[in-house]
Amino acid sequence: MALYLLYESASGYALFLAHGLDEIGQNTEAVRNSVSDLNRFGKVVQLTAFHPFESALDALNQCNAVSEGLMTDELRSFLELNLPKVKEVKKPKFRLGIADTKIGSHIHEVTKIPCESGEFILELLRGVRLHFDRFLKDLKPGDLEKAQLGLGHSYSRAKVKFNVNRVDNMVIQAIFLLDTLDKDINSFSMRVREWYSWHFPELVKIVNDNYLYAKVSKYIEDKSKLSDDSIPGLTDVLGDEDKAKEIVDAAKASMGQDLSPIDLINVQQFAQRVMDLSEYRRKLYDYLVTKMNDIAPNLASLIGEVVGARLISHAGSLTNLAKCPSSTLQILGAEKALFRALKTKGNTPKYGLIFHSSFIGRASAKNKGRMARYLANKCSIASRIDCFSENGSTVFGEKLREQVEERLDFYDKGVAPRKNIDVMKIAIDSAQNKDTEMETEEIPTEASGKKTKKKKSKAGAALNGEPMAEDKPSIVTNGEAVEDPKSEKKKKKEKRRIEQELEQQDGQNGFKAEQDGTVKKKKKKSKDEDEDGEDLQSAADGKKKKKKKSRSEDAE
Repeated sequence: MALYLLYESASGYALFLAHGLDEIGQNTEAVRNSVSDLNRFGKVVQLTAFHPFESALDALNQCNAVSEGLMTDELRSFLELNLPKVKEVKKPKFRLGIADTKIGSHIHEVTKIPCESGEFILELLRGVRLHFDRFLKDLKPGDLEKAQLGLGHSYSRAKVKFNVNRVDNMVIQAIFLLDTLDKDINSFSMRVREWYSWHFPELVKIVNDNYLYAKVSKYIEDKSKLSDDSIPGLTDVLGDEDKAKEIVDAAKASMGQDLSPIDLINVQQFAQRVMDLSEYRRKLYDYLVTKMNDIAPNLASLIGEVVGARLISHAGSLTNLAKCPSSTLQILGAEKALFRALKTKGNTPKYGLIFHSSFIGRASAKNKGRMARYLANKCSIASRIDCFSENGSTVFGEKLREQVEERLDFYDKGVAPRKNIDVMKIAIDSAQNKDTEMETEEIPTEASGKKTKKKKSKAGAALNGEPMAEDKPSIVTNGEAVEDPKSEKKKKKEKRRIEQELEQQDGQNGFKAEQDGTVKKKKKKSKDEDEDGEDLQSAADGKKKKKKKSRSEDAE
């Protein structure tokens, strides 16, 4: 069986034929030893075809396709032209050796060419790469090195510029720096407290906040200089006049030792550094919030900016987080506990980084695991929307947050939540409405347009039979909503009656619109939609109102 070798070089595609190799004698060590000798290797491997690239841009496109495991049209035509034809009935009498299994599987799927990869093939391709400039006679010395260098630079430059994850690298660095700053500020604040407590130990019990303590210690300097005249200045620093008076009184009867001017200067400088770090930490947090609203607005509105940024940084990028299933996202950050539980055959962890969300804290002890699973599900949906949507908006994140709130109420009070499909329909409609509003911002009749849209959406919900906000909650059994069969029959009858009324009204409106003109037709539509909404609400009332309505409609 003939063995062909496909080699992707920087200057073009090359096809080699390896003959004289028995299947039994395919020894990797023997090939490895004979690769360095061109006389022995040239007798076994011979060049059969070469397809040069047209330009550097074409070489870059081909290289990108090969790295992603895709076969381009040029490569397909090159292989089909120079390899024996593959017949569907007969088994092919050759095989193609390739270096990457991904592109091999794609070639086999499209062209049915049998592909092979392994150590033996890799050693043969290593020999081809070593002596490639000898196989091509028209190459000048140094041409292949220049092509490799240029393609390597352009490929690396394109990979750096082409970032599908947008700028989530900035979020990853910011959250890492934020965590580091929190640790540093805490340790430095404790150092300021211990250092200045030698001089004024009573101040620790009066001022609890670290930032305020550093600010007050820098303002006081020497406690012996404190008097009643310094109370207004302390009030400006603390924001509390009672505390300022308490500090002055404590300074008069303080048990601390006196410090030299040099020691006080060092304490003040260190306190100023702690204050600067705290202010920088606040600015960094604002920067992180703005970045998260740009990169992952739905995830940030659902679970918060800090927890969302931690999830992105732990996964590596927003794309990696979007690829994670919700079961993996649920335990991100609890890998040690997971593997320990698997090793000891214990209980696996229920939550990882999402434990810091407020939803988990608000849930009861027995429902924390269920809440974590549900929240991870919604987070995976939000991350996928943020990653693959073109227009960033917080509509879906807000709706998903409402769903999580409803699930909390369901666990605590038993109130049945809305279905996911209904909530997503509302979110899609609101997102589309926002897009249309952005397009028609300059139109003066924007407010009236919004009103008609809302009324139309209500009428559309009535026609489709979707539940309105005032529908009664269905029966809940075992955590699932089950509708009463009697109420279903009533709803079907009401839907049929409403559809018949709408058809009659549409016929009357069409007859009147032909007489009144097109302008009055639009007004009639909005009125009919209002009447439809009123009919839906009145359908849930008593039987007397239904009889009155039917009589009035017959009279009309």
